[in-house]
Amino acid sequence: MELIPTNSGRIFDCVHINKQPALDHPLLKNHKLQRKPSFKRKNNQTSVKNSRNLIHWLEHVRCPKRTVPIQRLTKDDLIRGKSVLKVHNQGVIIHQAHVLHGVVDNIHGIKGTTSIYNLKLNNNQSSTGHLFLQNKVIGAATNRIIVGWHVSPKLYRDDHSTYFYALWTSDNFKSTGCYDMLCKGFVQTHRSYYLGSRIRRTSTYGGEMIEMPISLNKDRISHNWWLTVADKTIGYFPAAIFSDMVKVSGGWGGVTRTPEGTYSPPMGSGHLPDKNFVHASYFRDVGIQVDHSEKYHQPNIIEDNNDNFNCYDINYYGDQGEDFGYSLQFGGPGCNK
Repeated sequence: MELIPTNSGRIFDCVHINKQPALDHPLLKNHKLQRKPSFKRKNNQTSVKNSRNLIHWLEHVRCPKRTVPIQRLTKDDLIRGKSVLKVHNQGVIIHQAHVLHGVVDNIHGIKGTTSIYNLKLNNNQSSTGHLFLQNKVIGAATNRIIVGWHVSPKLYRDDHSTYFYALWTSDNFKSTGCYDMLCKGFVQTHRSYYLGSRIRRTSTYGGEMIEMPISLNKDRISHNWWLTVADKTIGYFPAAIFSDMVKVSGGWGGVTRTPEGTYSPPMGSGHLPDKNFVHASYFRDVGIQVDHSEKYHQPNIIEDNNDNFNCYDINYYGDQGEDFGYSLQFGGPGCNK
């Protein structure tokens, strides 16, 4: 086992891939670890003028072959994680701006490339840009996987940097799920890149765009949900940890959270959509997979979900040509009430 410190102050151990903590999950007792997906990985090419691929700016470590990076968690890390997770159920004001793809039978994947920003927030606030998959049940039986970028100082030891993150649950956060790898669940397969990494460079309003290509794809054999970021397959969410992820919907957008009685923070770039892709944060080249062909299709957008048009907005623009494909913008400055 090799110990590796990072610039963000966290420490990782290089653990044998077959001995990582995720495999101790009670639902994975007889789980057969997958080292790679059964489908072909497709390259996510970045062709937008002045854009830069995220992978160059994503903090990572270098572990030997057959090992994976596992963060050495402290008691404080776990307390912070549980505290932040509680905001999904109580005590906070949540605003969201999403476009939603309709529920289909046996959806196989979702993708999109998003611009990444760093926002000024208070320590107890958070703001995200992400894509997600969830089952059609709303309430205690909600199953959900969320992946993207966020600023969440409380989660990362009061660090106001932007982080690559994931979040999952099989019961609407009642007793399952967590951010990143703060609980057993996500199976790490890449030996350098990991959930919860700091993003060392972000987009500039009106200038250079730093992008994150993301995809979640269901393995046609195991039904595990594989996460790929900037052409790096990071690992997977095992099918066994979910109670119902067959008939699912998907979406793209952002969410902000703040304690009751405080102002709502900015979302995206902090600016409202205006169809200028170096202004408001965007998702471009969005698509879904609906069968075994591994082909992405045009989203069937059934709803623009925005709960506060004065503070945030979201616009789906459809096909914007070769560079952008099916695209949307989301975000806004927040509210002072």
